[in-house]
Amino acid sequence: MLQKLTIKNYAIIDHLEVDFSGNLNVITGETGAGKSIVLGALSLILGERADPGMLLDKASKCVIEGIFKVKKSQVAAFFQEHELDMEDQLIIRREISTAGKSRAFVNDTPVNLGQLTELSQSLVDLHQQFDTQDLENSDFQREVLDALVNQPTVMQQYQQQYQRYAQVQRELKQLQNQRDSANKELDYNKFLLDELSDAAFGANEIEDLDAELKVLSHAEEIRNTLSRVYFQLNEDEQPILQQLKQILSSVQALASYHKDAPAVAERLQSAYVELQDISSEIGRMNDQVQFDGARIEHVNERVSLGYKLLKKHAVHSTAELLAIQEQLNNSIEGVLNLDDRLASLETELETLRAALQKLAETITAARLKVAEPFEKKVNELLAQVGMPNARLKASIMQGALNPNGQDTIEFLFDANKSGQFAPIRKVASGGELSRLMLCIKSLVAKSVALPTLIFDEIDTGISGEAARQVSFIMEDMAKAHQIICITHQPQIAGKADAHYFVYKDARDGKVHTNVRLLTREERINKIAQMLSGEKPTAAALENARELVK
Repeated sequence: MLQKLTIKNYAIIDHLEVDFSGNLNVITGETGAGKSIVLGALSLILGERADPGMLLDKASKCVIEGIFKVKKSQVAAFFQEHELDMEDQLIIRREISTAGKSRAFVNDTPVNLGQLTELSQSLVDLHQQFDTQDLENSDFQREVLDALVNQPTVMQQYQQQYQRYAQVQRELKQLQNQRDSANKELDYNKFLLDELSDAAFGANEIEDLDAELKVLSHAEEIRNTLSRVYFQLNEDEQPILQQLKQILSSVQALASYHKDAPAVAERLQSAYVELQDISSEIGRMNDQVQFDGARIEHVNERVSLGYKLLKKHAVHSTAELLAIQEQLNNSIEGVLNLDDRLASLETELETLRAALQKLAETITAARLKVAEPFEKKVNELLAQVGMPNARLKASIMQGALNPNGQDTIEFLFDANKSGQFAPIRKVASGGELSRLMLCIKSLVAKSVALPTLIFDEIDTGISGEAARQVSFIMEDMAKAHQIICITHQPQIAGKADAHYFVYKDARDGKVHTNVRLLTREERINKIAQMLSGEKPTAAALENARELVK
C-alpha cells in the first residue's frame, strides 16, 4: 500500500506531499491541472525511464519518494535475491540530477532500473488510458486466466522444465548441424589421417633424415677430407702433433730462464691434448661414414615423402605435421562420438516432452475450468456498467507446447448480442475496451497479491448509470485493495474514502501544481461542480450530498 508520495522539482510541481488512504482514493481536478503529472512522478519510482527535461528548476535535482507499507512475504524473495535489507516500511526514492543522470534507491540502498521495475511489479498495478491496448494482447489474456487459476507453483514447474526442454532442443539442433557438416568432411579427413598414419613419421624424423642424407650423399668427399686431415695430424713426414710436442719440449726447457715460460708451456700442453682429442674424433667420424646406396635410396624416399606432406599441409616441421595428425584423429573421433551424444539428447528430449505434455494438460484443464465462470462474471459486470448486450468469450485452442503451456488463448467479443464473436482487437471501441478492462481487473484483483491498483481516467466515455455502476465496482475492489483513481465522474468521486483535488496556483510569477485533501463539505462542493458546473445549483449540491453518503 502506498502511504505517502513526495514530489520535488518535477514538471510544474515545486514541492508536494500526499498521504493516501488504504482504500479508495480519488483524484479530481480541471483538465490540465496536473493530475497525470502526479501519476507520471509516481511512475518514476515504479521503474519508468526519466526525462531530464521534466525538471522544474534546472539548477536543482528532482526527487520522487514513495513510502509503502508491505507484507514482508510479498517482497521477501526480491530482497533476498538482491541482498537488500528488509524493513517494516519500504521507501523507494528516485533522483534525477541537473546533468540528467538518474539514480534509484530502495531503503537508501542504490538499485538499478531493472531491479526497481521488478520490485514495483509486486507493489502496484498502474492502469492508464492507453493500457487498454494490453487487453488486445494474447499474453495479457493468458495472464488473466492464469491469475484466476492461481496455481503459480504448477506454472513455475512447467516453465522451468520448458527452459530445459528448449535448451535440449537447441543443443540437439546444433549437434545435428555439426554432425551434418562434419560428415561432409569425414571421408576427406580419414584420407588425410590414413596418409599421415601410413607415413608413420617419428619426432623430428624428417629433419634428422635430411641431415643424414646430406652425409650419405657426400660420403666419399667427407672420407677423403677426414683421412687427409687425420694423416696431416698423425702420419705426415712431419705430423702436426709431433711438431707441437717438440715445440712444447722447447718451451719447457726455458722454464728456468724466463718467468713466463711455464704459463706458455701449460697452454701448449692444453693445445696438444685438445688436438689429440680432435684427431681421435676425426678418426671416429671417418670410420662411421660409409657409402650405402640402399640406405641413400631409402632415406631419399622418406625425405621426399616428408617434404611432400609438409607442403600439402602448409607446415615446416615434423612436429607440426604430427600435431595435424593428432587434430585429425581427434576430429574423426569427435564425429563418431556425436551419434552417442545425439541419441542421449533425443532420449532426454522425449522424456521432457512427455513430462511437459502432462503438465500442460493439467494447466489446460485448470484454464478451461475457470474460463466459463470468468465469462459469466465479466458479462454480468458488462451489463452492470452499461453494456447489457455485450458478451465476452475466452477461446482456448490447444496446440504445440510453448513457454506457457499448449494453449492459444484469445478473448472474443460481441458488442450487440449478435452471436458473431470476433477478436477484441478487431471489434471493440475505446470506451468498450475501458469498461471491459475494468471488469476484468476487478475479477483478477481478487486472485492476485497486488496491494495497490491505480486507474488513470478508466471511466472515459461513460456517464450516468454506467458511471454509477463503475463506482460500485471500484468501491468493491477497494475493500481488499488500495485504489488510486483519477476520474471526471462524480459518481466515482462520491465513493472515495479520500478525495484529493489537483489545482494550479501562481507564485513568484510561475504556475505550480498542488494537491489538497478535501474536507467533506469541500467534497460536496467539488462533486456538485462536476455535476452542474462552476456554480453548482441547490439540486446539484443535494445530489452531491447523496453521492457522498
